[in-house]
This record gives sequence, C-alpha cells and structure tokens, in this order.
Amino acid sequence: MENNIKRFLEGLNGKTVALCGIGGSNLPLIGLFGRYGAHVLACDKRERAELGENADQAEEKGAELHLGEDYLRDLGADIIFRTPGMKYYMPELVEARKNGTAVTSEMEVFFDLCPCRTIAVTGSDGKTTTTTIIAEMLKAEGYTVHLGGNIGRPLLPDIEQISPDDIAVVELSSFQLISMRTSPDIAVVTNLAPNHLDIHKDMQEYIDAKKNIVLHQNAFGKAVLNLDNDISNSFEEYTRGQVFKFSRRRESSNGAYLSVSGEIVMNCYGNKTIIMKDSDIRIPGMHNLENYLAAISAVWGMVSAETIRQVAVSFGGVEHRAELVRELHGVKYYNDAIGTSPTRTIKGTLSLFDRKIILIAGGYDKHLDYTEMGQVIPYTVKVLILFGATADKIEQATRNTPGYADGSPVIIRVNSMEEAVAAAQAHAVEGDIVSMSPASASFDMYKNFAEKGLHYKKIVNELA
Repeated sequence: MENNIKRFLEGLNGKTVALCGIGGSNLPLIGLFGRYGAHVLACDKRERAELGENADQAEEKGAELHLGEDYLRDLGADIIFRTPGMKYYMPELVEARKNGTAVTSEMEVFFDLCPCRTIAVTGSDGKTTTTTIIAEMLKAEGYTVHLGGNIGRPLLPDIEQISPDDIAVVELSSFQLISMRTSPDIAVVTNLAPNHLDIHKDMQEYIDAKKNIVLHQNAFGKAVLNLDNDISNSFEEYTRGQVFKFSRRRESSNGAYLSVSGEIVMNCYGNKTIIMKDSDIRIPGMHNLENYLAAISAVWGMVSAETIRQVAVSFGGVEHRAELVRELHGVKYYNDAIGTSPTRTIKGTLSLFDRKIILIAGGYDKHLDYTEMGQVIPYTVKVLILFGATADKIEQATRNTPGYADGSPVIIRVNSMEEAVAAAQAHAVEGDIVSMSPASASFDMYKNFAEKGLHYKKIVNELA
C-alpha cells in the first residue's frame, strides 16, 4: 500500500467522520474507515422508514445514525464527507469549515490518494458513454481498469487494492468538481451547455466547476476538448500540458476527427492514422460518434488503432442507454429504459435512427406534458406500442398533433412488457428497429428504470 494512502487511513484512528447520505456509495466507506479506528456518523435528511435496509446496513457496519431535518446539527465531526448533491456553500457546511472541520468528498480524497494514472470525463452530455468507452478500450488493450465516480461506483473503498500500473477511469459531475483541487492526468470535456442551474447559482459557477478538471493539471497532463463546442474549446487557455481537440465537423490539427469521406482519423502532431469508418461504430447516433472521437483522443498512445476498432464494432452501449440488446431475423432491439421523461425519449431514441422505428413506451405518470413528444412521433415512429399509466396521454398527444394521420403511426395498446415485445415482434420486418423508451418513470410496475430495462432485455433475449 502506498505510504500516503496508509498515512491517511491510519490518521483516521480516533477521529469522528461524518458521511452525508446513506446510500450505495457511502456504505462501503463506513466499513473502511471503521476498520482504521474512526467513529463514523451516517447522516441523512431522510428518516429511517424512507432509508429502509440502507439504515440497517449502516448500523451493522458500525455507524451511528443522524437522520431527519437536523441531520447536520451538532455533529462534532473532525471530517465531513459531503455528497455531490449537497451545495458546496450550504450554510451548515460553511459553518463547519469555520469551526475547523475538514469538509471534503469521496472523490476529492480519492484523487489526492490515487496511486495510478487517472482519466476523467465531464461535460453536459455524453459523460457516461464516453467514460465507459474509454474503460472498454483500455480493458481490451490489457490494462487493469477501475471505473467509477458519477457513473455510480465509489472508488475510494478500493484504494488499498489499486496498483500503480492500473488506470482509474472516472466520470465527474459539476457537483463533484466544484470543490476539487486535483485534476486528472487526462481530462476530457465532452461539451458544455446550460445545465443544473437549479443547483448552481448561475451559469458561470457551473462553468467554473467544470474548469477544475483541467485547471490543476501540470505540464505532463493532457486535456481533450471539443473543438465544436465553444465553452469546451475555451478551456485551452487554462491548460498547462498537451491539448487534443476532437471534431466531427472539421479537421483537427491534434486530435480525432471525422473526415468528409466518413473516416475517423487521429491526427497526433501531424501524424495521421485512419482508424475506421464511422459506420463501424455499433451504437447509433451522431452524439455517440462524438463520444468515440473524445475517447480515441484520450487513449491515443495507450491503445492501438486495431483495439479501438474492435471495441467500436462490438460495444453495444451503456446498459439502458440506447443499448443494442440483440438482432433477430434482421430486426434490431434496443433498450433505452433511461428514457424516463418525454424529453429524454425525444433527444435519445427518437433522434438516433435514419428510419421510422417501432417504439414501446409508457409507464408511471409524473404529470409531465407529452405535447412535444406527440409532435415528434409521427415523423419518427411507424408502430407505437403503449402500456402503463401514461399510455392515454402519449396516445392523445400523438393523435392531436397536425402531423398525425390515421395509421401513421399504428397505435397498439397492451397490458404488459411481455405483450409489448410480442406485438413489436409481430409487426417488425427485416431492417426494422424496435426500441423500448418509456418516456415515463417506471414505478407503476417496477422499482426503477433499471429493473424495467432488465425485464425487457430478458424477454427480448428469450424470443425464438
């Protein structure tokens, strides 16, 4: 174990450490810190009944619970680990810092202690897919990869097992970056546009938070920026090391780009390598092409062109995000369970394909407006299969739009996922695309969108 990791962990002995938020990311830390003699407080605004088994697990691991509206009051903690969703400048945290408490986060400490190379990805869109593609390329090349961060898995609990020869690939949100003063060895900024302004005080704070991904790099760092996005591109002035820029609209002088003939080219200081055709990429959509250009620019020099191409032709996408489940009798079945609102379905499934698709939609009613989705459906969907509480709303929005004509699309009502997949198979012909993108939450029939996506995949994979 690296000396700085050992020093940090052994320094927890006798300290009171407050972990804010009792969930999957903090539960492993309770055991780690407790093992080194820390008194751990598990703090959450929710009451015990809402936390369910997570509260039980926290206590079983040795934590003292602080729950309810006053969960941050009178903690007496030496260290507070805030969750990314907590505003960095919330009064309780400001007061704690004034009183000498160290306020940090799991990701900040991980970056301070990580013994191996780090690659981190941020942006307004495409973070998860780009992060995953980078990890897949590195694993295919033979590296030991630790994938985590905003993508859903904490990395600090694994710090003792990480070797200097490994690579940590991390997705970072603005909420994680806002207080970070360590940047990754390789930083990727996919794009930036107004986002999370309900949490950040203004757009400038959002941009400044994202800027931390490159701001603290040294001369040996590498920044990968989007040449086609003005804000991402502007980060070049804050870099100290290498800068690679990717583009699908023009040739890059240093980075991956899409040529006019549809080839993905890597230009590394004037040395050009044709890697593959854009059509080799298995997951659909121009935004996924951009994700690949960003990933290629990040791993170039560590991963061969042939390995990059092998990943592109085989990788079916991040689970539940326009994920190719299988192709049967010339029909491709996609799982886009992450489409839990009409906006996500419009920007996701309904924007990806070059033909009208068979769409399975509907679910729990969050009282959202489906007017815009109804306007898009006649131009993107040939068969609309609906079930769940929002089925009436989606059908009405579709029928009421001027672009709708009787039978275009065909609208079918079913009562279950099994019936929906059966109807899709019955209406599909060779060359068709079937996508399940609910445009709704899943709580009417499932615990969450992931459970719904897994059920859909199981049914599709069992089709004869």
